[in-house]
Amino acid sequence: MQTLLSFDALKLLLNIAVRYLLFTGSFYLVFYVWKNKRYWASKIQQRYPEKQHIFREIKYSFFTVLIFGVIIMLTVIAGMKGLTLVYTPFDKYGYFYYFFSILLMILMHDTYFYWTHRLMHWKPIFKYVHKVHHLSINPTPFAAYAFHPIEAVVEVGIIPLIAFTIPHHATTIVIFGLYSLLLNVAGHLGYELFPKGFASHMLFKWHNTSTHHNMHHRLVKCNYGLYFNFWDRVMHTNHPTYEASYDEIVEQREQGKLIREAQKKSGAQVVTSQEQGKVLPEV
Repeated sequence: MQTLLSFDALKLLLNIAVRYLLFTGSFYLVFYVWKNKRYWASKIQQRYPEKQHIFREIKYSFFTVLIFGVIIMLTVIAGMKGLTLVYTPFDKYGYFYYFFSILLMILMHDTYFYWTHRLMHWKPIFKYVHKVHHLSINPTPFAAYAFHPIEAVVEVGIIPLIAFTIPHHATTIVIFGLYSLLLNVAGHLGYELFPKGFASHMLFKWHNTSTHHNMHHRLVKCNYGLYFNFWDRVMHTNHPTYEASYDEIVEQREQGKLIREAQKKSGAQVVTSQEQGKVLPEV
């Protein structure tokens, strides 16, 4: 039994690590290596982070994966002992509830993240815990898991919270986890991909953007939300220039497209603002 649990634990750790590397590595290779010049105009901060910062993000992420694995494995064991609200079969509560439970997880996590995030910005806690994550002033996808070990425990705390409070099929947590990782990596991408007017649209403004979280990394005391812009709007913690900054970055992207098209037609070499030494000013 102990050997079986050890094997399952290793398999779980490998699964978490592979997912992390697959998501972060793919986004990094596309936007920072393979298509970096094509998407440069979408770069929120018009400079690349130094390699030492990227290595630091990966180093802390390694410890985060280990901590996530331990907490999730303990939650799985609790489920095997009938202590959580995991259920079988797949359709025990119907197909509607199956998908609704995923939505509940996302909403619970968004609330959990906002308020634990605000707590970690409390000065006595920030300098010992959350400051590590904020060393990534100009984050890359690898910053998604770049946490101090204590913060890593807080972040993965949503999993046992869900497991003990929401009746769920095991596969719904897998889907939730993939959604969470995707949005987390997108938030730290450093590139804005959403369309013009998204941040101020009557409906879409309630969903966060990469610009929103990037401003949080640069300016610190604002923009605390994860998936949605609900709590930041309700608590008035959005940066006052968030929507204007988003529009400026989208305009920068559109102008970049026009320049690239003109340069292609003329046969001129595409020169990025990084090569010109341009740096996005602080808001």
